[in-house]
Amino acid sequence: MTTPHVSPQQALARLRAGNERFIADTRSLQALTSSSRRHELLESQHPFATILTCSDSRVPVELLFDQGLGDLFVIRVAGNVVAPSLIGSVEYAAEVLGTQLVIVMGHSRCGAVKATIDVVRGVSSVPSDNIGDIVERIRPGIATVLSNAGEHSPAEVLDSAIGANVRHSVKGLRVGSPLVQQRISEGRLIVLGATYDIGSGRVTFLDVPAELRQSSATSARADAAVAP
Repeated sequence: MTTPHVSPQQALARLRAGNERFIADTRSLQALTSSSRRHELLESQHPFATILTCSDSRVPVELLFDQGLGDLFVIRVAGNVVAPSLIGSVEYAAEVLGTQLVIVMGHSRCGAVKATIDVVRGVSSVPSDNIGDIVERIRPGIATVLSNAGEHSPAEVLDSAIGANVRHSVKGLRVGSPLVQQRISEGRLIVLGATYDIGSGRVTFLDVPAELRQSSATSARADAAVAP
C-alpha cells in the first residue's frame, strides 16, 4: 500500500525496482488488482509519483513499473509534450496529492517524434491543426538533433530525437509553472526524464543527480530482491 509524501529517492527506487520485476517477468502482490484495494481507494488517493508519458498503447505505465491501483498519477499525451492543461495536471498531483517526483517518459519508436521529423524534413504534412500543435511542441526540442544528423542512420536520429524531446519537456515543466518552480527550489519536487525501450522493457532515467542516483539505486536493489 502506498503512503502519503513519499520522498523522491523512495519514489525513484520503487519505480526502478518495479521495472526490474517487469523485465524479469515477475509480479508483486501489491500490483495485483483486488476488490479490497479498490475499496481502500474510495475516499482518497496517495500516488507516490507522477508520470507524464506518451499515449502509445505499447507503453502501459502501471505494468512496466509493476504498480497497482492508486500508486501512480499518470498523464498521457502523444509525444509526451508539455501544454498548459498537462502542466496543470502535474501541479494538481504535486499540490493536492503530494507527489514529490515527476517523470517525463518517452519511448523507443515514438510515432509522434517520427512524424515531427518527417514534417520538418518535408516528407509529410500534418493532417489537422490539433496534430500540428503536437508537432510544433516537439519541433524545438529536436531541432539541434536534426541539424547535426549528418551521416547518422534514421534509427539513430530517431533515438536521439526521442531523448531530446524528453529533455525539452522536462525543461518545459521546470520553467513553465511558478508552482512547480517553487516546489523545486524548496526541495519538495524533482522533475526527471526517462526513456522506455519497448523491446527490452527497460526504463532508463536521464540526467539523474548523483545524490539521488546513488540513494535510489541502493533502495531499488533491496526492493527488487524482496518483492512484496
